[in-house]
Amino acid sequence: MANDDISTPGTAAAGTGATSPAAIFDYAPAPESRAVVDIRSSYGLFIGGEFVDPAQGRSFKTISPATEEVLAEVAEASEADVDRAVAAARRAYTRVWSKMSGRERGKYLFRIARILQERSRELAVLESIDNGKPIRESRDVDVPLAAAHFFYYAGWADKLGHAGFGDDPQPLGVAGQVIPWNFPLMMLAWKIAPALATGNTVVLKPAETTPLTALLFAEICQQADLPPGVVNIVTGAGDTGRAVVAHPDVDKVAFTGSTEVGRSIAKTVAGTEKRVTLELGGKAANIVFDDAPVDQAVEGIVNGIFFNQGHVCCAGSRLLVQESIAEELLERLKRRMATLRVGDPLDKNTDVGAINSAEQLAKIRELADVGETELAGGPGERWSPPCDLPGTGFWFPPTVFTGVTQAHRIAREEIFGPVLSVLTFRTPAEAVEKANNSPFGLSAGIWTDKGSRILWVANQLRAGVVWANTFNKFDPTSPFGGYKESGYGREGGRHGLEGYIR
Repeated sequence: MANDDISTPGTAAAGTGATSPAAIFDYAPAPESRAVVDIRSSYGLFIGGEFVDPAQGRSFKTISPATEEVLAEVAEASEADVDRAVAAARRAYTRVWSKMSGRERGKYLFRIARILQERSRELAVLESIDNGKPIRESRDVDVPLAAAHFFYYAGWADKLGHAGFGDDPQPLGVAGQVIPWNFPLMMLAWKIAPALATGNTVVLKPAETTPLTALLFAEICQQADLPPGVVNIVTGAGDTGRAVVAHPDVDKVAFTGSTEVGRSIAKTVAGTEKRVTLELGGKAANIVFDDAPVDQAVEGIVNGIFFNQGHVCCAGSRLLVQESIAEELLERLKRRMATLRVGDPLDKNTDVGAINSAEQLAKIRELADVGETELAGGPGERWSPPCDLPGTGFWFPPTVFTGVTQAHRIAREEIFGPVLSVLTFRTPAEAVEKANNSPFGLSAGIWTDKGSRILWVANQLRAGVVWANTFNKFDPTSPFGGYKESGYGREGGRHGLEGYIR
């Protein structure tokens, strides 16, 4: 529908002055209904198959990052609560779960997967409210992938002897799992599904800013009649996570989050017999060669950095573009960015939702300001398309920095927001050198028409995942993990079983 008013809307940063398509075309709001979700005023801890009060009676608030509305009071687990949860997990492991056949365990996982699908709309809406991500991402990516992981590992539960880890692989025991706020339900599925399939029991701590879908998952465990204590969920902040990691009766630690916390966990478990899997930060290079289909590459760049507001450890936050096509590609990229719709996460038209927390927004702003200062007086610039940002909540416009060099902080540090740094190169060797010039090694992307170039470059890149002519594609059958400061161990696929068996 044409809009009568085509004047440029208010901007959060400098624009080009050109009228954006978003200003010409207006969309009628298409909000998903909140009525499908029943958010309780308060939540307890999920221990031994039931919700219980925390030992010290402490709680914290979880809020909507889009509106700053308080959603619920959530129990804060102390060391005593973590001890109760680990004890429940140990009992369930010793008496029930480790003795159950793989076939029977698989039935429970299949049941959970089916319930996730049946309650997918409810889960998607709750995820978008609590996290701030667009509903079309939680509906089309997060929830379907969470169910897919349970389906996939349900299939492995009675076939572990054929996974390549010996004839009779055995579970480790109790797994302590700490997950981040960027993909709350999906990260839960990545960790719980392989743990249960291999016969382990779980104590999981979700992020303090996004606990609600994990607590709804606890209800799903009850609905699936999962034996009490097989899955335990303790909510809280850093102290709760540290208690889980340090607990002497935890046999395996799985963590996804920042490199800083990953280092702390590695120190905590050093010298113990605990197995550890760490999936940490990234600064992925998305490399575009001059023979790449430019329009397709632009879509891949947008998906690579603006998907989930850039809150993605494998985000393509460094664009390396061959010098001969840089000007054309950047022109098309800016044109495409001007069509992105920033706003209400529950609106089905929204492309970029809210930043998850005030703390994360402050970090993004700080590094973006550093980037602007670093580029001052040079040929590069900071650019954002014209867009109206809501008056309440935590928001940051899609932003691109051009003329960036490897010396700049915005090319080296993980910003974890919708901010893209653009560098150029002349030869494939130079592209590889710049791509590998990072303390991280989680993912990378290659855009070219030549299959031989894809294979050559992929073999040179020090990254755990390399996508070719696409980006941010995930599948439960594919392993995922990094090198260097991006962590160690793999999740997903057959390789994801290895971290939970001996």
